[in-house]
Amino acid sequence: MLFNSFAFLFLYLPVVLAGYFWLARWGDEAHILWLALASLFFYAWWDVRFLPLLLASILFNHTMARLVVRKAWLVFALTVNLALLAAFKYADFLTGAHWHIVLPVGISFFTFTQIAYLVDCHRGQARPAPLTQYTLFVSYFPHLVAGPVLHHGEMMPQFSRADSGRAQAANFAIGLSVFVIGLAKKTLIADQLSPLAGPVFAAGAHPQWIEAWIGVLAYTFQLYFDFSGYSDMAIGLSRLFGVRLPLNFNSPYKAADIGEFWRRWHMTLSRFLRDYLYLPLGGNRHGALRRYRNLMLTMLLGGLWHGAAWTFVVWGGLHGLYLIAHHAWRGSGAGAAAWWGRPLTFLAVMLAWVPFRAPDLRTAADIWSALAGFNGLALPHGLQYLAPRLRWLSPSFDGIRWIELEGPGLPVLALAALLVFFAPSTQQLFAWHRPALDGSVRTARSGLAWAPSARWSVTMSLLFLACLFSMNRVTEFLYSQF
Repeated sequence: MLFNSFAFLFLYLPVVLAGYFWLARWGDEAHILWLALASLFFYAWWDVRFLPLLLASILFNHTMARLVVRKAWLVFALTVNLALLAAFKYADFLTGAHWHIVLPVGISFFTFTQIAYLVDCHRGQARPAPLTQYTLFVSYFPHLVAGPVLHHGEMMPQFSRADSGRAQAANFAIGLSVFVIGLAKKTLIADQLSPLAGPVFAAGAHPQWIEAWIGVLAYTFQLYFDFSGYSDMAIGLSRLFGVRLPLNFNSPYKAADIGEFWRRWHMTLSRFLRDYLYLPLGGNRHGALRRYRNLMLTMLLGGLWHGAAWTFVVWGGLHGLYLIAHHAWRGSGAGAAAWWGRPLTFLAVMLAWVPFRAPDLRTAADIWSALAGFNGLALPHGLQYLAPRLRWLSPSFDGIRWIELEGPGLPVLALAALLVFFAPSTQQLFAWHRPALDGSVRTARSGLAWAPSARWSVTMSLLFLACLFSMNRVTEFLYSQF
C-alpha cells in the first residue's frame, strides 16, 4: 500500500487514526498494540507471504536483545541478520547465479534499524523493550517502506509517553500540511520527470548530448523529490499520531562540499554508517591513510546497501573518492571552497547518479560519453532550423536524432531546479513548529513560513486537490526498491 494511493488516503489512514485515538482512551497501551497490528497489516498488503519474515525478524531480535550483553551472542545475532539480508538481496550478486528471489520491501531499513538496536544493547546504551513497543518500533508504517532509518533512542520514549494517543489539533494541522507538501513533491514533480529520465537510462538507448543532459538532470531532481517527498509524507503521517520522526533531508543540493552533502542527504543512513561502521573501523583516529581507507570502505558498503550490483559499488566508490579528495583538500590548508563549491558539488553528485540509475556499467559509460559530447548532438524538433549552424559542434552531427520533448517534462524540470536551489525546504517552512526531530540541524525561519491560518489552509487544500487529480497512475517510491 502506497502513501500516494486512494486506498491509503481514504480507507487505511482514517481507520487507523480513529482506532488509535479511540483505544487510547482505555489505557493499557491498547492503542500501541493497535498501531503495531495496523503497521503489520500495512506491510502484508504488499505481499502477505513476507509478513512471517518480518515477524520472525522482530521476534528473533527481541529475544537476542536480552542476550547480546555477551559479545558471542551479539556476533551470532548480527550474523543471522546479515545472512538474512544477503540471502534475499545479495544472493545473485555473491554467487553469480540467477535465483530470481523477490526482494522483501523495506528489508534493508528494518534490518539496519534492528542491528543498531542490538549493538546499543550490547554497549549498554539501550535496554530490552516490551514486545509490543519493539514490534511497533520496527514495523512503524510511516518509515517501513523507505525509511528513515529509525533509532531506538528517538522513538521508544515517544511510544511510552504519558500523553501518547492524545489527539491534538496542532499535530493534525502540521502533520497534514507536511504530508501534502510531500505528496506534491511526489505526484506533481517527481512523477512528471520520470518520462524524461527513463528513455535516457534504458539499456542500449545510446543518448546524444542534449538528451543525455536533460535525462540525467531529470533523474537527479526526480530522485530528490521522490525521496524527500516520501520523507516529508512519513514525517507528516507520524505527526498525526503525535510522534516525530527524524529529519532525513536538509536541502542537500545546496551543499558547498561533498561532506556537507552527506550531512544533508539521507541523514539517518549517513548517521548509521558513521556510528556503526565508520567509527568502529577507526574513523579518523589513526592518521590520514587509515581515514581514507575507512571512508572508502564505508561508502562502498553504503553503495552495496542500496543494491546488489556493480553499478552501486561504482556509485559508492565515486563518493568515497569524492570524500577522500574533500578531506585531502581541507588537510592541505587550502580552506573552504569559494563560490564554485556548490556547483562543483552538485555536478559531482549528478555524475555519480548515472551508475546509480543505470541498469549496467556499459549503459552508465555510454551516458557519461554522451554528457561529454562524444555520442553526437540531438535537438528538439522546434530547434531544427539551427542544424546547419551547429554542425561544427559535433563530428557526428550528420547522424542527428531529433528528440521528442512533449508534455510537461521540461517546464517541470525548470520548476524543480528553481525549487531545489532557491526555495525554502520543508523544515524551513515549519521551522517554528518542528515537524521532525531535527537534532543538531540549525535552520532559519523562511519568509514563507507556514502558520495555522486560513490562507495556508486554502493553499494546502488546493495543493491536495491538484495531487489527487495527478494520481491517475500510482507509482512506487524509488527508495522502496532498496
